[in-house]
Amino acid sequence: MLFSYLSHRRACRDKQQERAERIASLKPIYHEPLTSQDKEILSRSVSSLVASVQTSSLSPSDILVAYSKKALQAHAQTNCLTEVMIASAENWASTANRSGPLAGVPVSLKDLVSVKGWDSSMGYSALVGKPMAADGALVRLLRDAGAVPYVKTNVPMTMLSLESTNDVFGSTDNPHKKGYTSGGSSAGEAVLLALGAARLAIGTDVAGSVRAPAHFSGVYSIKSSMYRFLKQGSASSMPGQEGVPATHSPMTRTLEDLETFWRAVFQMKPWNYDYSVLRIPWRDVKLPEDRPIRWGVLWDDGVVTPSPACARALKTVTAILEKNGHEVVTLKCPSPYEGLQIASQLLLADGGKTASKNHRAFESNDAGMTSAFRGFRLPYFVMKLYAWYYRYIRRDPIYAGLIDTHYEKTMPEFYALIARREDYRSRWFKVWRDAEVEGRQGDEGVDFILTVPNSLPAVPHGGMRHGWKACGYTFLFNLLDYSAGVMPITHVDATADALPRTFRPRNAIERNYYRMYDASAMEGLPVGVQIVGRRLEEERVLEGMKLIERLLREAGTGYVGLPL
Repeated sequence: MLFSYLSHRRACRDKQQERAERIASLKPIYHEPLTSQDKEILSRSVSSLVASVQTSSLSPSDILVAYSKKALQAHAQTNCLTEVMIASAENWASTANRSGPLAGVPVSLKDLVSVKGWDSSMGYSALVGKPMAADGALVRLLRDAGAVPYVKTNVPMTMLSLESTNDVFGSTDNPHKKGYTSGGSSAGEAVLLALGAARLAIGTDVAGSVRAPAHFSGVYSIKSSMYRFLKQGSASSMPGQEGVPATHSPMTRTLEDLETFWRAVFQMKPWNYDYSVLRIPWRDVKLPEDRPIRWGVLWDDGVVTPSPACARALKTVTAILEKNGHEVVTLKCPSPYEGLQIASQLLLADGGKTASKNHRAFESNDAGMTSAFRGFRLPYFVMKLYAWYYRYIRRDPIYAGLIDTHYEKTMPEFYALIARREDYRSRWFKVWRDAEVEGRQGDEGVDFILTVPNSLPAVPHGGMRHGWKACGYTFLFNLLDYSAGVMPITHVDATADALPRTFRPRNAIERNYYRMYDASAMEGLPVGVQIVGRRLEEERVLEGMKLIERLLREAGTGYVGLPL
């Protein structure tokens, strides 16, 4: 145990020193202030950059310099970078495919995305100094498309938290407010985008890991359905876990760039790079014009009610939709709490053993996962007594229902959970307008689902000690495998978003999470909404997001992000 601890400390020290030396050894130009040319490059959309590279009016190397400078500034502010690949990226930029759909555009990668010769440690000290043997399928496609990977970014160890901190790289700050999380597990990606240090980024999502950072940091993302986006070759904290599908998904600074990114990837025929990708080309989708679009709103998941700030963002969107002739209804759906029960059991059916197998003695873990894994180590009867206490003494069946099932599952129990998942999915399928199944809602069904990405804006560091139990608004759509996008709408307002004195938490999860809600302290933090479509409907979700953004801009209330 002592040897393990010493090895851990040494690996953390060496990795942080390696990162510092890579930054310090870069050419002097990367440490200089942004020039007017750099700022002009940073202000341009991806499509504009690609067009300039394809016509040879702009060099991939010049674009790399601008984004690398900005990335180093963002790192100094937030501690967002893990692998600084800029020196190698100089060669990649000089040989980039200048006719590809992403010609010359730098792309940031979540730490787990495999790049040959570079670590994908994911914050585990045991994986430091073990570079990947080959590029993953996604990186190969990006290179062939002309893109230039240049940095990798921070994550939480285990990849199971909405906050990104680990002993190897430290904690990543929110780009809008120091001391607050930027989300997880794709935190570093969201930071670079929000600060203008990237336009294209790749994250992954198993319970909200691209959508929570987008919400907390004020950027855009669409979580893909399983088998729509490339994933083969990447590292994983839980290889083989498919009870709740985890997917790689694009993240961007603007909605225009998000569409450009999705289209570019599919122009490259991703199924030729990754056997698991379905052979479904990108489709041009037009929303109905001969009838109102029906938006079903999930106002409350029954576990944690949306905070005033998040509820205001959701109501802002529903109001603008109704004003422009769309139909907004309260969603009639199976219990979201039931989904949380099923998803939480499936994701950690092994009692957390896979996610903690690389965890060394005395290595810090996320506060929430420390609590979760501790529960798995307690005797079964202790957890049962704990659940009984909350159910009958505290009169809290919500929290008791989650405690009651928090134990390692047997194979028969796991199979039973898969069966429950499939039954739950079939019941949800009936809410959609075009569903042709018994019990369908028919014309009363919805075209889109609208809800919050999380009940709170970004929380202070350490907030996931309790916040990991409050991820139901995103986790639900991983369980259902729906396409789900997040877009920024507004910012926290100290006056408008103050918590009413009449607020009374309904359960322990809500009570503990709301202890962190302080509209005055959170003022200025971004707040987003979540737009959800059926499985494999990423194009349709994008069109829904575009519609909302257009209506808000026409009303003069469009979101304004951080200046470059």
